[in-house]
Amino acid sequence: MKEVIVKETDLQRTAEEGMDAFVRVFTEAIHTAIGGELNAENMAELNADQITLLGYEMLRDEVMTGGFIQLIHNRYGDFIFRNPFDKAMRNWGLVELHHMIAKAHRLFMKYHEEIERDYTQEEFDALYEKFPGFDPYDDDFVEYEERFTEQVAHYIDENISTFAKIE
Repeated sequence: MKEVIVKETDLQRTAEEGMDAFVRVFTEAIHTAIGGELNAENMAELNADQITLLGYEMLRDEVMTGGFIQLIHNRYGDFIFRNPFDKAMRNWGLVELHHMIAKAHRLFMKYHEEIERDYTQEEFDALYEKFPGFDPYDDDFVEYEERFTEQVAHYIDENISTFAKIE
C-alpha cells in the first residue's frame, strides 16, 4: 500500500476554508502518493476508501462541468457505473447519490457506446439535446453537490486513518 500523508497544518488550514478544501487535501495527497493519476497499475496500491474518494472527485468534477454525458464521454462511466461505486456511496451515508447513480446507470447502459465515440465539439454539444434523460440527474447533482461533499468530508473525518497518515 502506498503511504498517503496529510500534514496537520493543512488540516488546520482547511478548517477555515470549508468542506471542499478538507476533501481536496486528501484527494491531493492520494494523487501525490500515486504519481498524479489513478490507473490500473497504481489502483492496487490504494485501499477501497481511497479509490472511492478519487471516484467521487472524478464524478463531482465531471458532472459539475459537463454533466453525466461529459463523464461518460470522457470514459469515466465504467468506473462509476460498472463498479460498486454507488454502493460505496451508500455505505458512506450518501444514500441520495447512490440512488441517483443507480437510476442514471440504466441510461449509461443504453447509450454509453454512442456517447463515448469521438466527436467534434459541435457534435458533442448536440448529445445534450439527443439524450435529455440525463438532465434530471445533472440538475439534482448540481443542486445537492454541496451536501454530498459535506457528507464525504464527514465520512473522511470519521475514518481519517483509512485515507491518510496525519503528520
